[in-house]
Amino acid sequence: MTTTDPKPAFVKPSDTELRERLSPIQYQVTQHEGTERAFTGEYWDQTGDGIYVDIVSGEPLFSSKDKYDAGCGWPSFTRPIEKQTLTENTDYKVGYARTEVRSSMADSHLGHVFPDGPRDQGGLRYCINSAALRFVPADKLEAEGYAAYRSLFEG
Repeated sequence: MTTTDPKPAFVKPSDTELRERLSPIQYQVTQHEGTERAFTGEYWDQTGDGIYVDIVSGEPLFSSKDKYDAGCGWPSFTRPIEKQTLTENTDYKVGYARTEVRSSMADSHLGHVFPDGPRDQGGLRYCINSAALRFVPADKLEAEGYAAYRSLFEG
């Protein structure tokens, strides 16, 4: 009987490594709570089945099944794939309280969650910067190590 080593725990890269690996907007958004301009991000109008993962850690965050057009110019989702992949903090950077959303593993700033989403789907709108995400198409989930999420797109 052979055993397989468990997947090593994620270790966040150094700031220098992140600056080298990420584009300037990806770095600004994820590491310094930046925001891309509305309607300019890669995924605001993305369609097709797949999952959205944290650009820093690869942690699965959102499914295209929960994405909708909120008209705001950023990718919007009704819920994360799994609640524990996100952390929430209150920020006051625009002069009023907002709920900031960060990835659990890499502590990447993703965007904000607002209580103005579709009522029939829980009422939340996760307004997320494209620069914080990478899209993995459903037909590439297995090849990219996300086979466990294939069931989201079957049936």
